[in-house]
Amino acid sequence: MSLEFEEYRLDDVGTDPALDPGGLLRQAASAGAQVRQAASAASEAGLSALAEEGRPRSVVVVGTGAAAFAGEVLAVLLGNGCPVAVHTVEGYRLPGWVGGHDLVIAVAATSGQESAGTARVAAEAVRRGSRFLAVGPQGGPLAGIAEQARAPYVALPLAGEPRAMLWALVVPLLLAVGRIGVRTVPEEDVEATAVLLEDVAHRCRPTAETFANPAKSLALSLAGTLPMAWGATPVAALAARRLASQLAANARYPALAGSTPGIAWDQTATLTGPLGASGPRSIFDDPVEGGGARLRLVLLRDDQATSEEDADLAAAERRAEEAGVPVSEVSAQGRGPMERLASLIALTDYASLYLAVAYAAEPLTNTLVVR
Repeated sequence: MSLEFEEYRLDDVGTDPALDPGGLLRQAASAGAQVRQAASAASEAGLSALAEEGRPRSVVVVGTGAAAFAGEVLAVLLGNGCPVAVHTVEGYRLPGWVGGHDLVIAVAATSGQESAGTARVAAEAVRRGSRFLAVGPQGGPLAGIAEQARAPYVALPLAGEPRAMLWALVVPLLLAVGRIGVRTVPEEDVEATAVLLEDVAHRCRPTAETFANPAKSLALSLAGTLPMAWGATPVAALAARRLASQLAANARYPALAGSTPGIAWDQTATLTGPLGASGPRSIFDDPVEGGGARLRLVLLRDDQATSEEDADLAAAERRAEEAGVPVSEVSAQGRGPMERLASLIALTDYASLYLAVAYAAEPLTNTLVVR
């Protein structure tokens, strides 16, 4: 049986905690606290030992799911000017080139079965003599590997659903690469990100009515459509991928994600396809009468885009308007890349949860698929 979008739930969630899908709205509100507590845990983990051997050839982040995404966040925040290569390994095999000149950071958001693959890859990295750091829950399987390798271990200060713990995973990675001379993240940037996340949590809180809540408004606009989230800068493009992932995991809702200029080769063509060109042409048209979902373009804006990136996104927006595809926009806030990415992710994470609320969809749990 298909789920119906029930808009009244968006306002009822403010008075009925039982509507909070899996308690994830409450966990989303802890993002600012995650930043501060993770920074504190990292400072107590003896990361200075990483600096003894100087700068590594590369930084390899090993993990699955949310932990792997934390590695991608690290690479984007370090940017193109990073003096060492940053790789994320999400599978069960460590690349053959990884060895003693590389720093391997194994990350596990939980101590359950889903961390077993990460633990095996981590053990292989230690066997090869790689420099090593582990991040995970208290007493998790990575803690023992770090102890045997006499390597630092950052014990996660907060427990919860892994995809709601992104900043608890990211902050130790950022602080670690600062210790090895890759790039130092100023303490004021970390604190500014925590403050910004608290501001987004306040604006997107469950008790805020839909018209005053940007996340609820975005969820309302996405309902009944096939969202295509696009970004032009690395920060915005990563946030677009996060939105598509969170819509699937939180609301069981499909979405596409893309970035410029690559979207010109594939996704832009769909604007004039069966879900785009025949869609509503004005606010008076009813997409339901047309039968089925229609496309909606979600543009993730970043004011640090280059002139070429701005031009690409503007061209994509024009094509959407010409095809009659409605457009929603989310603009990044803050100065540094950490703040800008956090602002985009926080608001769109909330939107995915409010879409789950309105559809009464239960978020997917972290169960291992048996093949």
